[in-house]
Amino acid sequence: MTNQSMAFTSPNAEYWFGTDNMGRDYWCQVWYASQISIALALVVALGEAIVGVVMGCLWGYVRALDRPLTELYNIIQNIPTVIYMTLIALMIGQSFWIMAAAMIATGWLRMARNVRNMVMIYRDREYNLASRCLGTPVWRVLVKNIFPYLVSVVILRLALSLPQTIGLESTLSYLGLGLDVDTPSLGVLLRNARNYFLDEPYLLVFPAAIVSLITITFYLVGNAFSDAADPRTHV
Repeated sequence: MTNQSMAFTSPNAEYWFGTDNMGRDYWCQVWYASQISIALALVVALGEAIVGVVMGCLWGYVRALDRPLTELYNIIQNIPTVIYMTLIALMIGQSFWIMAAAMIATGWLRMARNVRNMVMIYRDREYNLASRCLGTPVWRVLVKNIFPYLVSVVILRLALSLPQTIGLESTLSYLGLGLDVDTPSLGVLLRNARNYFLDEPYLLVFPAAIVSLITITFYLVGNAFSDAADPRTHV
């Protein structure tokens, strides 16, 4: 609800984060935008985990796939992600699901690379060679013998993916290439605040502080879960 008479009210006991240029409560905007940014990060992280784990297991276990997937990884990783996202925003459009799909399409390779490295370490262990000689299906070897050692890597990659997604969304939205203007997010708030930063710095400070808080929290929690899930720490 807008109230022009309350525009640019500084933070006080009633409006903890102040109000924006249209007199709207900035506290409500920041936390609602945080929900959108976190939801996007969770969707992207889950998509990257599913695609990355499946492809990473195949990448590391099936020797014939190693060269083509390695070349694909090198090509995508050597081109800045911002370029991909800019082209997609200009050619396809800007929405929550388009951005999520675009991030997953380029982000799963990082997860797959980490999973591939771990699979290659455990692929030729004696117990796995014995399982293959006894006719154990490949999927069972991967799920039962190898995947438990991947859990900590997957959790750590998820922990890194969440803040990276929020940071990338904030950057793209700040540049006008992220979510559309009808979808509030922390990046959209940062973009809108740049016009008033010199006169009303709190409009930029609060969303920036929330972005930093969320990214640091996800990273620390993810590291803790990664260490707890690593079977090597319980030997």
